Amino acid sequence: MVTKALLVRLEAKPGKEKAVEEFLLSALPLVEQEPGTKPWLAVRFGPSTFGIIDAFPDEAARETHLGGPVGKALAEKGDELFASAPDVSRLDVLADKT
Repeated sequence: MVTKALLVRLEAKPGKEKAVEEFLLSALPLVEQEPGTKPWLAVRFGPSTFGIIDAFPDEAARETHLGGPVGKALAEKGDELFASAPDVSRLDVLADKT
């Protein structure tokens, strides 16, 4: 069972929507190497608003993910791709079907 989750909202800079989409697609192989990250979803909320939804069995797995390659890539690409800093919500999971 997962007990912790993240919801990350990302707003693309004007004209960078395709680059954000490509960035999120490129993150999948990195996340596949994280045994504690299940599930992981890259989503599009609207024309320029994207997100990442992921869940973890515990706080340690969530922290490992945040300090991992996707978190580092978000920090490195932030100024280039995003209109503002990622909006990260830390969630407690009440029930799940994964």
